[in-house]
Amino acid sequence: LCNCSTVGSISTAKCNSTTGQCLCLEGYVGLRCESCAEGFYLETGSQRCQPCGCSPSGSISTQCDGSGKCQCKVGVTDLKCDRCSDGYYRVNETTCKPCQCNNHSTTCDQLTGTCLHCQDNTEGNHCELCKEGFYTSTHPAHGCHRCPCSTVASTGTCQIYPGETAPRCDSCKTGYIGPNCNECDSGYYNSDSICVRCDCNGNVDPAQSPSVCKPESGECIGCLYHTAGFHCEECEEGYIRDPEGSNCTRKEATLGPETKEFTTSAPNTSKATTLITAVVNSTLSPTTIQTIFPISSSDNSTSALADVSWTQFNIIILTVIIIVVVLLMGFVGAVYMYREYQNRKLNAPFWTIELKEDNISFSSYHDSIPNADVSGLLEDDGNEVAPNGQLTLTTPMHNYKA
Repeated sequence: LCNCSTVGSISTAKCNSTTGQCLCLEGYVGLRCESCAEGFYLETGSQRCQPCGCSPSGSISTQCDGSGKCQCKVGVTDLKCDRCSDGYYRVNETTCKPCQCNNHSTTCDQLTGTCLHCQDNTEGNHCELCKEGFYTSTHPAHGCHRCPCSTVASTGTCQIYPGETAPRCDSCKTGYIGPNCNECDSGYYNSDSICVRCDCNGNVDPAQSPSVCKPESGECIGCLYHTAGFHCEECEEGYIRDPEGSNCTRKEATLGPETKEFTTSAPNTSKATTLITAVVNSTLSPTTIQTIFPISSSDNSTSALADVSWTQFNIIILTVIIIVVVLLMGFVGAVYMYREYQNRKLNAPFWTIELKEDNISFSSYHDSIPNADVSGLLEDDGNEVAPNGQLTLTTPMHNYKA
């Protein structure tokens, strides 16, 4: 009897009459076709031999284990060794190489080799670049560091230039300067860590004062065109806005009323004005007049003396003279009134009368005045004045001596 395998042989009744070898199906070997051939494995459950199907380029041999898993080369994985392992990519049909990611990733695309999931703030096909906003340290092992550049003041990108150890921002935005774009440019000032343009109403010249305004407060420096104020928004003292409101012009001098009005209120002033004018013209030299009315020089104005007419000048002199005369008269009157007051005080009567049981003692302040007249002190005809200055009072009943 042949006794061939009912699974692995072509026929259970046919075998070699000499050796007893059965006729085996593909994938089966053995005298009775009871074993799996090389490259085949016995499938669990069905007890049939199935082909391993190992990849010739990725496996070490065509043989596989009982689960059908092939023995793969380094960098190759999967059941049939037909796929590159994680961290490897296929260079050609037969070779898988490790991913080139500069130690910033462990995986890459298995077909192209492009690194995936770059770490440490890196990017690029091989994680060889720093992300935007980061710079490459001088030491490769240190990776990428964040740029010290604010996106408000710059583009946020930076790099280390040859020969330097600290990074520089690539490009500062308008109004910012410095290696890290953390300083305000000329014409700007710092307002809560933000550079704001100086507001000077166009009344400063950057060529004369590049900073234009104080960097810490924004107060304008060097206001031009006779302007003043924190923002050069006002006119200097003695200047006013012109009708258009754009420039500051010298204020017109108005020192007194016009000549015609003054003559009407004081008709006799014309002669005095003429006399004073003559005196001034003959005695005051131009230097003296300039001393009285100092002339200030400026770019856009004439002298103060040219703004004051001779008529107004004469009126001023006449007014001063009148004031002085009034003051003198007042002083003289005060002295006269004071002296009159003193005289009246000395001549004022002061009487003292002392009544006693048998006489009346009568004295006055005039006792100290030799020429004092007391004859009219008493109106009664019976009164007499003794030669010694005593006053005798006579009544029907008694005589009283004072």
